[in-house]
Amino acid sequence: MATPPKKMMQLNFFDAACTGSHTAIGQWKDPEDIGRKKDRLNYWLWLAKLAEKGKITSIFIADSYAGHNIYGGSADASYRGGSHIGKLDPLMTISAMAAVTNSVSFGITASTSYIPPYILARTYSSLDHLTNGRVGWNIVTSHSNSAAQAMGQDQVMPHDERYLAAEEYMDIVYQLWEKSWEDGAQVWQEEPEMAYDPSKIHKVEYDGKYHKMHAFHQTHPSPQRTPVLFQAGSSKSGIEFGGKHAEAIFCANPTIESTKKYTTAVRAKAAAEGRDPSSIKFFLGIMPILGRTQEEAEAKLATAKARLSINGGLARFCGFTNVDLSAYEVDEEFDFAGKHHDNSIQGVIDNIKLIGTEKVFTPRVVAEMFALGGSGPRPVGTAETVADFFEKWWREGDIDGFNLNYVTSPGSFEDIVELLIPELQKRGIYWTDYAAPGGTARENLQAAPGQPFLPESHPGRKIELNAKKSQMEEPLTNGHQGENSGT
Repeated sequence: MATPPKKMMQLNFFDAACTGSHTAIGQWKDPEDIGRKKDRLNYWLWLAKLAEKGKITSIFIADSYAGHNIYGGSADASYRGGSHIGKLDPLMTISAMAAVTNSVSFGITASTSYIPPYILARTYSSLDHLTNGRVGWNIVTSHSNSAAQAMGQDQVMPHDERYLAAEEYMDIVYQLWEKSWEDGAQVWQEEPEMAYDPSKIHKVEYDGKYHKMHAFHQTHPSPQRTPVLFQAGSSKSGIEFGGKHAEAIFCANPTIESTKKYTTAVRAKAAAEGRDPSSIKFFLGIMPILGRTQEEAEAKLATAKARLSINGGLARFCGFTNVDLSAYEVDEEFDFAGKHHDNSIQGVIDNIKLIGTEKVFTPRVVAEMFALGGSGPRPVGTAETVADFFEKWWREGDIDGFNLNYVTSPGSFEDIVELLIPELQKRGIYWTDYAAPGGTARENLQAAPGQPFLPESHPGRKIELNAKKSQMEEPLTNGHQGENSGT
């Protein structure tokens, strides 16, 4: 029996297609920061090539609609701070990044609340083809009223109902990706003429409470069929959804204990769904600040704190929690009630409540927190010190790796590749090459060369397997079945 491969830590670059700042708000003030140039393709080509050099698993790209407008009842603070403003559609950058790389994959955020499932399925199949199978989908349901209103709705759908609608959404895209086209539907046969065998292409008929669709998938099966499925929900509904569907989860927890509690809950749900709990890979959001000496790292942190945007931090905090702090003076203490709202991120609220047991909150305190990473950890030090921190959380928190927030670009990502990764490799806990060089996103995520598709225990794959079983049981209706070559 073959020995299973040694578990290796995996890392993702975490970014967003917004000009200015992402999670380190205000760092555009650094004259060497290139965040203002994210609206030009050169930024994304540089990032992709650097990620591949560092054997980064994926470039994880966040996205949202309409921006934060809770603080003071407007988006003014976001504009002043340069937080999630000037946003591009991140999907537009992927093909170009794939063209200059061979193995790094791309996890792109898209919302089940506002993109029709037929459109999303075609878009991700298209990217999966064009990247040779290096695409993942970060599944979100979108929490803000500003996004709902941008999409023609008065307010956001209630939290738990969004997940019910998302379940229907997943049913549809799985059928499009896994069932609509059989293997071998592409024939390219001249005589008798048969480009595509219609007997192997099936219409999906779906009538649900939230979604209706009647169509053939417009795109033939891509290298992975279903893209790698990312998710980040930490509410009860989010945990249930992640345990059922997710292959990789972005978590943001302030302590090892809270991280382990979360991963245990999701893995238990996965087991209850008949899935292998270890097949879900957890990536903790983290903002490492690295220096060649401890003093250099501390100086970088001090500089970042001097440049951070209080406006941007408050806009982000209030947008995530649905709490408007504009009535408070910046250094006035306030009590954080920590209520869950339909237009808030429940995991962020729970993290703030946990941190609040040891910290006094003022608008400045939470602004500085959310303008420089958020509620996740922020280790500062040399490669050895930060590697110690990473290894401890990786071993004790039941996680598989980290989503890496940056402070400044290019500096932070370059420090990770040039300083941190060599130290992790020296310890034998980070690969020196991809598990499947030139392979698909799923093969590298799961360290499973030759296995580009969803595992048989996954609900999406079960749709395909059940369809194949049904097709085998049907009598032949024409002379085309059984004559086709593979796709």
